[in-house]
Amino acid sequence: MKLIGTEDAVGHVICHDITRIIKGKEKGVAFQKGHVVQPEDIPVLLSIGKENLYVWEKREGLLHEDEAARILAAACKNAHMRLTEPREGKIEVISETEGLFVVDLERLLAINSIDNMMIATRNTLQPVKSGDKLAGTRIIPLVIEEERMREVSAIADENNPILAVKPFVRKRAGVVTTGSEVYKGRIEDTFTPVIVEKLKAFGARMELHRVVPDEKERIEVAIRELKEAGMELIVCTGGMSVDPDDLTPAAIRESGARIVTYGAPVLPGAMFLLGYFEDGTPVMGLPGCVMYARATIFDMILPRVLADVPVTKADIVKLGNGGLCLNCPVCHYPNCGYGKGV
Repeated sequence: MKLIGTEDAVGHVICHDITRIIKGKEKGVAFQKGHVVQPEDIPVLLSIGKENLYVWEKREGLLHEDEAARILAAACKNAHMRLTEPREGKIEVISETEGLFVVDLERLLAINSIDNMMIATRNTLQPVKSGDKLAGTRIIPLVIEEERMREVSAIADENNPILAVKPFVRKRAGVVTTGSEVYKGRIEDTFTPVIVEKLKAFGARMELHRVVPDEKERIEVAIRELKEAGMELIVCTGGMSVDPDDLTPAAIRESGARIVTYGAPVLPGAMFLLGYFEDGTPVMGLPGCVMYARATIFDMILPRVLADVPVTKADIVKLGNGGLCLNCPVCHYPNCGYGKGV
């Protein structure tokens, strides 16, 4: 690549896309990479401020921005993804399925720490749909040394990419509704319909439902029944606070589940419980806020368990950063900072 005066560029090959911007009217590529400059192009190039042009002069050991972008994109692309064609040195990574988007944050940081590299992603651990944009990649200059790109491939390449979309694989859910007031018909069960709708959003369904009074043994038996029936997720509603009649946490523990956490640094959702049975089946105890709040810790954790991505105590603790819902007059969750602590 070499720099020459625009008026001397007739017959030379432009080595990068040239953008023309007319405020309020146009923003796009006026001349594409590879275009051979013609005499009639000179006034147009000068009118958009290009008094000098970079024209392609291939040299050993240097890569064009499009070639480099392909290497960066290969470091990102995993199953269930596709790549766009390079445009002005940028390639985008697009999801081809519904699932949970997962970023290897440590390796993303390592690649972006190499001079002149750029991979920008959406937030990790967020649900995505087919067609959603996941990431954009490019190098900063027009050309770059091959050695720099070998550093990228040493961190991640097409055999070990840094991005993943985990499809939602847990589809069959069982719900245990606790509370003597519901069991005896004194009040309507308004909690279960909320759970059903939230499951449906990720392609899951409530297959079995048990309504039990505030009795630890009855709650425990109901949980075991759902587990033995093959439910892939068990959700318990009600009885999650510290009142004497709130026995759901103890029943979950005695059902045989290993408790990951009872309590979370998230509002709303502080009294949330998460556990796993020995075979990996998750069980959750949901506080009452899930019934009426637009977004809670349940909305953060549900996509992860449905995608069969294990959730640890450390994962829950990290949610404290961003775990305070601001109760905006118009809720924009998940397009906000709530629940983005990683």
